[in-house]
Amino acid sequence: MAGPRPSPWTRLLLAALLSVSVPGDMANRCRKAQVKSCTECIRVDKDCAYCTDQTFKDRRCNTQAELLAAGCRPESVVVMESSFEITEETQIDTTLRRSQVSPQALQVLLRPGEERHFELEVFEPLESPVDLYILMDFSNSMSDDLDNLKQMGEHLARVLSRLTSDYTIGFGKFVDKVSVPQTDMRPEKLKEPWPHSDAPFSFKNVISLTDDVTEFRRKLQQERISGNLDAPEGGFDAILQTAVCTRDIGWRPDSTHLLVFSTESAFHYEADGANVLAGILKRNDEECHLDATGTYTQYKTQDYPSVPTLVRLLAKHNIIPIFAVTNYSYSYYEKLHKYFPVSSLGVLQEDSSNIVELLQEAFNRIHSNLDIRALDSPRGLRTEVTSKMFQKTETGSFHIRRGEVGTYQVQLRAIEDVDGTHVCQLPEHDRKGNVHLKPSFSDGLRMDVGIICDLCACELQKEVGSPQCSGNGDFMCGHCVCYEGWSGKTCSCSTGSLSDIQPCLREGEDKPCSGRGECQCGRCVCYGEGRYEGQFCEYDNFQCPRASGFLCNDRGRCSMGQCECEPGWTGLSCDCPLSNATCIDSNGGICNGRGRCECGRCHCDQGSLYTDTTCEINYSAVRLGLCEDLRSCVQCQAWGTGEKRGRTCEECGFKVKMVDELKNAEEVVEHCSFRDEEDDCNYSYTVEGDGTPGPNSTVLVHRKKDCPPGSFWWLIPLLIFLLLLLALLLLLCWKYCACCKACLALLPCCNRGHIVGFKEDHYMLRESLMASDHLDTPMLRSGNFKGIDRVRWKVTNNVQRPGFATHAASTNPTELVPYGLSLRLARLCTENLLKPGTRECDQLRQEVEENLNEVYRQIAGSHKLQQTKFRQQPNAGKKQDHTIVDTVLMAPRSAKQALLKLTEKQVAQRAFHELKVAPGYYTLTADQDARGMVEFQEGVELVDVRVPLFIRPEDDDEKQLLVEALNVPMGTATLGRRLVNITIIKEQANGIVSFEQPEYLVSGGEQVARIPVVRRILDNGKSQVSYRTQDNTAQGNRDYIPAEGELLFQPGETWKELQVKLLELQEVDSLLRSRQVRRFHIQLSNPKFGARLGQPHSATVVIGDRDELDLTFQNQTQSAFPVSNSVLGAPQNPNAKAAGSRKIHFNWLPPPGKPTGYRVRYWIQGDSDSEAHVLESKVPSVELTNLYPYCDYEMKVCAFSTQGDGPYSSLVSCRTHQEVPNEPGRLAFNVVSSTVTQLSWAEPSETNGEITAYEVCYGLVNEDNRPIGPMKKVLVDTPKKRMLLIENLRESQPYRYTVKARNGAGWGPEREAIINLATQPKRPMSIPIIPDIPIVDAQGGEDYEGFLMYSDEVLRSPSGSQRPSVSDDTEHLVNGRMDFAFPGSANSLHRMATTNASYGTHLSPHLPHRVLSTSSTLTRDYHSLTRTEHSGTLPRDYSTLTSLSSQSSRLAAGLPNTPTRLVFSALGPTSLKVSWQEPQCERALQGYSVEYQLLNGGELYRLNIPNPGQTSVVVEDLLPNHSYVFRVRAQSQEGWGPEREGVITIESQVHPQSPLLPLPGSAFTLSTPSAPGPLVFTALSPDSLQLSWERPRRPDGDILGYMVTCEMAHGGEPAITFQVDGDSTESRLTVPGLRENVPYKFKVQARTTQGFGPEREGIITIESQDGGPFPQLGGLSGLYQHPLPGEYSSITTTHTGTAEPFLLDGLTLGPRGLEAGGSLTRHVTQEFVSQTLTTSGTLSSQVDQQFFQT
Repeated sequence: MAGPRPSPWTRLLLAALLSVSVPGDMANRCRKAQVKSCTECIRVDKDCAYCTDQTFKDRRCNTQAELLAAGCRPESVVVMESSFEITEETQIDTTLRRSQVSPQALQVLLRPGEERHFELEVFEPLESPVDLYILMDFSNSMSDDLDNLKQMGEHLARVLSRLTSDYTIGFGKFVDKVSVPQTDMRPEKLKEPWPHSDAPFSFKNVISLTDDVTEFRRKLQQERISGNLDAPEGGFDAILQTAVCTRDIGWRPDSTHLLVFSTESAFHYEADGANVLAGILKRNDEECHLDATGTYTQYKTQDYPSVPTLVRLLAKHNIIPIFAVTNYSYSYYEKLHKYFPVSSLGVLQEDSSNIVELLQEAFNRIHSNLDIRALDSPRGLRTEVTSKMFQKTETGSFHIRRGEVGTYQVQLRAIEDVDGTHVCQLPEHDRKGNVHLKPSFSDGLRMDVGIICDLCACELQKEVGSPQCSGNGDFMCGHCVCYEGWSGKTCSCSTGSLSDIQPCLREGEDKPCSGRGECQCGRCVCYGEGRYEGQFCEYDNFQCPRASGFLCNDRGRCSMGQCECEPGWTGLSCDCPLSNATCIDSNGGICNGRGRCECGRCHCDQGSLYTDTTCEINYSAVRLGLCEDLRSCVQCQAWGTGEKRGRTCEECGFKVKMVDELKNAEEVVEHCSFRDEEDDCNYSYTVEGDGTPGPNSTVLVHRKKDCPPGSFWWLIPLLIFLLLLLALLLLLCWKYCACCKACLALLPCCNRGHIVGFKEDHYMLRESLMASDHLDTPMLRSGNFKGIDRVRWKVTNNVQRPGFATHAASTNPTELVPYGLSLRLARLCTENLLKPGTRECDQLRQEVEENLNEVYRQIAGSHKLQQTKFRQQPNAGKKQDHTIVDTVLMAPRSAKQALLKLTEKQVAQRAFHELKVAPGYYTLTADQDARGMVEFQEGVELVDVRVPLFIRPEDDDEKQLLVEALNVPMGTATLGRRLVNITIIKEQANGIVSFEQPEYLVSGGEQVARIPVVRRILDNGKSQVSYRTQDNTAQGNRDYIPAEGELLFQPGETWKELQVKLLELQEVDSLLRSRQVRRFHIQLSNPKFGARLGQPHSATVVIGDRDELDLTFQNQTQSAFPVSNSVLGAPQNPNAKAAGSRKIHFNWLPPPGKPTGYRVRYWIQGDSDSEAHVLESKVPSVELTNLYPYCDYEMKVCAFSTQGDGPYSSLVSCRTHQEVPNEPGRLAFNVVSSTVTQLSWAEPSETNGEITAYEVCYGLVNEDNRPIGPMKKVLVDTPKKRMLLIENLRESQPYRYTVKARNGAGWGPEREAIINLATQPKRPMSIPIIPDIPIVDAQGGEDYEGFLMYSDEVLRSPSGSQRPSVSDDTEHLVNGRMDFAFPGSANSLHRMATTNASYGTHLSPHLPHRVLSTSSTLTRDYHSLTRTEHSGTLPRDYSTLTSLSSQSSRLAAGLPNTPTRLVFSALGPTSLKVSWQEPQCERALQGYSVEYQLLNGGELYRLNIPNPGQTSVVVEDLLPNHSYVFRVRAQSQEGWGPEREGVITIESQVHPQSPLLPLPGSAFTLSTPSAPGPLVFTALSPDSLQLSWERPRRPDGDILGYMVTCEMAHGGEPAITFQVDGDSTESRLTVPGLRENVPYKFKVQARTTQGFGPEREGIITIESQDGGPFPQLGGLSGLYQHPLPGEYSSITTTHTGTAEPFLLDGLTLGPRGLEAGGSLTRHVTQEFVSQTLTTSGTLSSQVDQQFFQT
């Protein structure tokens, strides 16, 4: 029987796949590679070859097949062949009881990019020899573990004998390095750290592996414990020595090596100690260092090993670790053991009593795992092992079946590039090596591997200066390699000589080489790397015919404008296969004999819908459409019906024949049957032949139709009517008759498996792990989900105490208890409702409370609702998006049943007064039980019951709750699982949270009551408690703002502060309640994360006047002690209590006698009593304020009267609470590489407590310094370790780093830095790079390379750039016409001012004539250090100190003034943003005009800005490194005002061949290179000053001298001009005859051989004692900056020294320097001071002061 024939489409697809030329694609890669030699060619790809045939004219680099097809002789083809040879292969013998592999050795040579696959067989026997070595922690805490191990020696031997018959056992012990700080180095402790203990040691091999169990037990009995100091132990040293000292330990070569590591502490690892970072210890050399006694000797000289080192060495020596650790250190080793492919981890009991059971379990787990890894693999080789037999685990090992030979597939791949470097350019050890492919339990496979990187032999035989190359090149590998400057096939064309272009001109064209190449030596050299070809480059190889969008159908290549097809293809676009394989039909013929094959396709003689691509009948298409096609013709011819009846029936191409019987379906092509729409009768017909009826074809039609019998259609409507009537009756019964409803529920159709019940019957909860005070308990509905079912439920607390709830209810029926109430509102929940304090939340809360209070006021004794919150309830069916309201109602204990009935009634009515609620849901919680209802909507299977857990401090250690489903008040469901038991286990708390005292006194004048909450830490972790206020005589929202929330204590935190806002008494309240003491309570509840509430967990806050409260207290105490009229005694029982981080409350009992008052002395502990502060008080208490956080104070008190002072009380000490720390000190970066940095930081200047941890965050930022993606967080929980090594950063990407500190009060603010490591030089460890970026002065020359300047700006300087660029839009101000602020200067002094003094940062005194440029931030930071007064707040920008422009006092009325400043911001190397400030004008401005042109002349461009509100414009398409002059002026109705002019240059790197084209990605900066340096003024007398300036950096021509212009800033006198001849680095001019208190404007411009350059301008005022705020000291006057325009703050600086000039932003620099808060001193020489003054107060010169770190 013939099988199914393949589809013609399948055959066509198969033929097309077979015709694809796979090498062709690789040929593209080889052919397209731009190579110059044979060696470069064969390194492109593993399939590339090179042709050395001298006569070969095609591309020489191609695949071997393509080269041979193109005519290269076979002997001239150079190919590097790879090799693979198995050198040792012994078959596996499964009878041997040892691990085996096959093959055992092989040699492989691979080309770059090549892969090799082979199979590796590994056999692991069912039972193999076992070597078990126990490595035990011998610190003192493991003493009980050692005792148990001594007793279990025999038991351990029995277990080993059950695992294997051939075993050995050994024992070693470790403690830690015998050095500081790991070990107590006192002589007595070195001898015996603990009573009856051995001296400390690092590691000792006690018992080598032996099969003598008796000897093992005997030696073990002699061991004693030892000890050390710190908790982490030196186990890593012991593990490494155990692994590498194979002979000393006694590991056998063919056995399974198990290492049991037993400890209860964490571990030291490489570089985790300060000794290592300081360079004291060197890295571990991974060698064995055991002496004759088995003791490790190099613990003092070598560091601990790293984790990767241990993983590698244990795998190398077939050692499998088993970590047996206690619960205390389990988390450390849980992470550690995952690094080992095959390992085990078990929890050891505190006394190690279960070590034998743990060992047996670990052995069974390890026995079935096998890891295969490649050791010592070179960088250029990748090895991957997979298996079809065994499954891989998460750690990469295989889950095997022992006793079977496992087969593994190994892939060896030689990669082409390693980190962007070709593999052949790597060192030899990265390309060749001996790889050890090693399974866990055996020696493995040795592979000698290498990557072929040999040179081609023809390159070693080159003919130097060959005559074939005209002496201008070397003949090599069949062609000439021309020397530089020569080209052509024979190197006869000089590339530097002119050529006649006539031979390169094509007829009819005027461009040589068709404009697609260059004419060299009369021959066209085409552009495009092979794109253009031909004598005149006239052919474009991208313009050949295409098929389906592919050039030459991807079956050929384009050459000389035509497709050269691959073998087997033809046609203009290579789209016609020469083979007729795609035309072969199912019978082996061509096109089924009904057509012809052209271009791989059949062209059928007679087309049909039912013929396929090979002209065969497509029977599947026949069956789909033939019957339908013939239907209308059959219908009209046989019965005269259908859509074609009438004349159109004659168009049918066949005739029908009526027959009595039709043939069977198997005998015909198709059997068809349809219904005639006119009589609803079915007719049938058959189709024979090939399914394509022609004019002479006949279709056989069954004569008789199949019609339905006489109808009873009139019965159908009657039956439908009766059924609807019955359904209506049943529905009425269901609705109004409870008896009928119960009966119907018993019917199988109404209740078939319809059950609701709880999903689980028991929950076990640990209170320490609970994060909530409720449990969402799922309830399921099975069977029919139609209809609504509502279920009542109940939960009872403390069912383990019989009668507890009943007894609690009967104690006091009138006692007010809080009732928790939850309802589902008939409105959807929004995000704002979940945020307390939003307007939407407050409005809904008010609406809910008003309506519920209206309903519940009928309950006698009930109070108003409080603590109303909103939430969503997950798993609530179709209403889980609705809002759930939770609130608390205070009512008598006896009102529970009344509350329940009223609540259920209102829920059933769907409203509480005017508040709409959803039916079927409520929860009412009393103090010991709760009741509620949940609803299953139609189609809902599961809902959650929110069960309250009644977490109380007085709960039993194990308490029980019972949840019960009571009934189904609505619905047809029956109850299934009715009961749920909940067990809550109270474990030992990790912290006890409480108030410090039960009552706190708060003065009514204070705005906030600050109540401390403390935590006593038992086991460090986080703890959380809830708090809420409760009214007493003080009422919420009248006396205070009610508060509730959660307090979260992070690990290490011991103190938090609650803040409750107090309200002032209104006038009526103060009259009515002036004598009443106002009180309210604060309750702590709901402890989470293992916390417990201590005593007191409720505190009373008393609000009142302090004097009245203390007087009341005094009266009470004095009534208790009889008053004596004798001499005053000392105050009794002095008591001090911290009331916050900066406040202490100190009280005492009055002494005998009648004191008039009390005198308190207090001081910081350790200071002298003479430095004490003194306070007096009329009452026996006082509050000490403005204290330091976390500081110990001592205090004492005495009473005084008219007779004098009494004796002082005893001394009392008290420590203030902690406060969050300041930001950490400076961040320092040691740049290890472009992707690795070591970050360190200084301790906060104000720790305000004990620092417990630091948090380091880092993440990518974009050009705007905005974060890209999430920040990575690292918690440094060792506060003394302020250092972090960060690796694997993205290269050349800026990162944002933040560090913040934490103490017991919480996290402080963060210190931030942004740095790009790629722009930083690598520096030695002793010179950290202080952020934000070390800047080498771009203008300082080579003498300044050794100095660093620290800037707070974020700078991005590509490597090689000589000028850093500012990443943000820092605006560079041009004052007047030429005053310019260079990038990188802002905030530099501010940064250094906040640096810790211990780092010794100083201002360099070596550069006396430079001026330091700062921003206004400096002024703000230094205002407390200088005699400077500020009015208002200065902006950040340089513009705060802009100079006054020359304003004509004779401007016409209504004309605008000059724009006050110009600001240039470089947006790119050719674009600039120009900004200005709106000028003053009496009339409304109408717009601006901006003109600019090249400084040396050229076209003038004008931009008109009609919008007066637009004060900036972006100018594009500027020329790089060209100076432009910009002029801006404003217009009003009266005309144009004067213009502001500025000159600017955008400097950037340009293309060497195109000086007007900037290099992409290069740095760009702004400069004014041809203007003189900044102007520096020194006052000489009241009427004269000295002016100095620096030489222009790049003057336009040779400098002949300078022209200085001096004029009054506001006019009045003609300008005076000075000529200064010469060209020196710094020029000076003394200007006499000036007036006091008059501002003068100076302009300086250089006179060069090309004319006058741009001006530098500045304004200065000499003020006398009479005319201004500067006193005249020593006959010298001060210098003063003119007041700034109205929108800026004025700055007035007081001159405080003799002849001391000053910086005009308020920083006074004197010969004694400035001291910033005692933490930073700047030494400034007299020479610097005497000549440092910046023009116009802008401080805008290039920063040349160098900061360096000693």
